[in-house]
Amino acid sequence: MKNKSKHAKRNISPSLMQWRFVIVVAVILLVFGVLTARAAYIQIINPDRLIQEGDSRTLRVRNNEVYRGLITDRNGEQLAVSVPAKAVWAHPPTINDKKNNAMGDKRRWQALAEVLGQDVDKLISKATDGKRKFVYLQRQVSPAMATFVDKLDIPGVHLVNESRRFYPAGEVSAHLIGFTNVDDKGIEGIEKLYDEWLSGTPDSRTIRRDGKGRQVEVLQEKKGKQPKDIQLTIDQRIQAVAYRELKSALHYYRATSGSVVVVDVNTGEVLAMVNGPSFNPNNRKGVSPHRIRNRAITDTFEPGSSVKPLAVLSALEFGSAEPDTILDTSPGWKRLGGSIVRDLNNYGKLDLEGIIQKSSNIGTSKLALSVPKEYFLDTYYNMGLMSDTGTNLIGERQGLFNEQRRWSDFELSTLSFGYGLTVTAMQLARMYAILGNEGVKQPLSIVMSDEQKITEQVISASNANKVLEMMQSVLEEGGSGRKARVPGYRIAGKTGTSRKAVKGGYGEQYVNIFAGVAPVSDPQVAMVVLINEPKGDLYYGSQTAAPVFGTIMASTLQLLNVPPDAKRVSSVAMQGGANQ
Repeated sequence: MKNKSKHAKRNISPSLMQWRFVIVVAVILLVFGVLTARAAYIQIINPDRLIQEGDSRTLRVRNNEVYRGLITDRNGEQLAVSVPAKAVWAHPPTINDKKNNAMGDKRRWQALAEVLGQDVDKLISKATDGKRKFVYLQRQVSPAMATFVDKLDIPGVHLVNESRRFYPAGEVSAHLIGFTNVDDKGIEGIEKLYDEWLSGTPDSRTIRRDGKGRQVEVLQEKKGKQPKDIQLTIDQRIQAVAYRELKSALHYYRATSGSVVVVDVNTGEVLAMVNGPSFNPNNRKGVSPHRIRNRAITDTFEPGSSVKPLAVLSALEFGSAEPDTILDTSPGWKRLGGSIVRDLNNYGKLDLEGIIQKSSNIGTSKLALSVPKEYFLDTYYNMGLMSDTGTNLIGERQGLFNEQRRWSDFELSTLSFGYGLTVTAMQLARMYAILGNEGVKQPLSIVMSDEQKITEQVISASNANKVLEMMQSVLEEGGSGRKARVPGYRIAGKTGTSRKAVKGGYGEQYVNIFAGVAPVSDPQVAMVVLINEPKGDLYYGSQTAAPVFGTIMASTLQLLNVPPDAKRVSSVAMQGGANQ
C-alpha cells in the first residue's frame, strides 16, 4: 500500500507542472499574438497614423520669401513696393503650460500690450485661448516694435516674417493705385484690378530632419509663381503737380471735391488722374469710404457748356453750317415748346467762333436743331460720351443718357449745352483727346502696353482742327477762359458751369469745369479740371477751374518738353526761308 501511495504522488506532481507550463506558454503566445496583430494593424492595415506622426516630427516645408510686384509710373518711379515686416503671434498651449511660467511676470505682458497698442486683458485672453494653437496678436509691426517684442522673451510669443505694402506717393496717387489688406491681397484700385498679376507664390522644398534638427534629405522641390511688375502710363511728376494745385484750389474755394485728368492725345495714355479730398494709403485708420472713391471715374455730372463744341462740330460735319455762318441770337432768349432757352446777355449776331467764345445757348440750340436728330445724337456717341473709356478701371461708370424715341426741340436744345446727360471727368477728357487727335477715337489706357490699339476716325480731321481753332477764342479777350492762359502756348478750351440736379429741379450747388487741349499748333495734351460745389461768390468755371487748368497745363507742357507755339512758328518760318 505504501508503494502505491508513493507512486500516486509521483504521478500527480508532473501533471501540475505540465499545466503550469501550458498556461505560461499560452499567455506568452497570446501576448506575442496581440503584439503581432497590433503591429500588423499599425503597419499593414492602418499605417497612416504612425507615418503622419513620424512625418510631423521629421518633415518640414521650407518656403523662400516672395514679395508682391512693383507698381511704377512711366518713368520707373516706384508707386507701390513691398517691404519686409514682422507679425507677432502666440502659441496658447505653451503659454498655458505652467512649467513655462509664461504668465509669471505680468509686467512683460503689460509692456507687450502697450507697444502693440492693445488692452492687456484682451491681449492675454487672446493669447491664452485654449481652443487654438496659433493666433496672431499683431500683423505687420515695425522693425522697432519687433525688436522690442523679441527682447521681452515671453514664452509662447513669437515673430514670423511677412511683407507690408508701402506707397511712396502717399495721397497723391492713392485713388489710382489703391491698396492691399493685411494679407497682401489687393482690395482697391490697380492693386485689386491686377491682383493676380502682382501676386506670386514662393518656391518650396519638403525636407526631412534628424533628431537634432539637421536636414538629411530633400524629398520634394516645387517651383512657385514669380510676381510681375506693372508700369503705368502715369507721369508721377505731372500727377504731383495736378494734386498739389487741386488740393490748394479745393481749400481756397471751399469746394466739396474735385478731379483732374490729363491725357496724351496721340496715344490715349492717361498721364495724370487725381482726386480730392484724398487719403493716406499707408495709414487708413479712420478714413471714411467716400474719401477712397476714385471720383474721376465714378462720379457723374452734367457737363454744361464744356460740350458746346459738339453742337458746332455736328453742324460742320453735316454741312448745315460753315465757319463763317452767322446766326442771330437776338433778343437773347428763345421759346421752344413751353420752355424758354436763355443767354446771359443778348449777343446779337455771332459766327461759330463767337458762339463758342460767348458760350451762347441760343447759338448752340440753333445749330443742334439744324441737323437731323439721329445725326446730332450720334455725335455724342462717336465722341465717347456714352461708353466706357477703355481704362478697365474698377468702378468706372458710363454716365447716364436717356435714349428715347421722341425728342422735343427743347430737349435737343438743352442737350446741346450740356444738360440731359451725365458724364465722368474721364469721359470728358476722352472727348477732348479725340478733338486733339484730329478726330481719331481710341481707348484710353492706364497701363503701359505694346499692344496696338483699335482706332476709328469718327470726325473729319479738318473739322476737328477748325473747332480747336475756334476754341482758342475762349481764352482771348471777350472769352470766359482767360485765366486758363499759358504764356507762349495756344490753348483751345471751354468752360462749363452746371447746376446740380435736386428733387424737383435744380438746386444752388454748382459743378465747375474747364477742359482743353494744348498746344493748338501740334496738340499733345488734353486736360479736364473739375471743381465740385465751390462755396462763396466764385461759382463759375471761369473763376475756379480755369486758373487751376492754366497752372497745371503750364507745368505739364514744361515737364514734357513741349516747345511753345511761338518757337515752333519761328522754326517753321526759318526753314521756309532757307528753302527759298
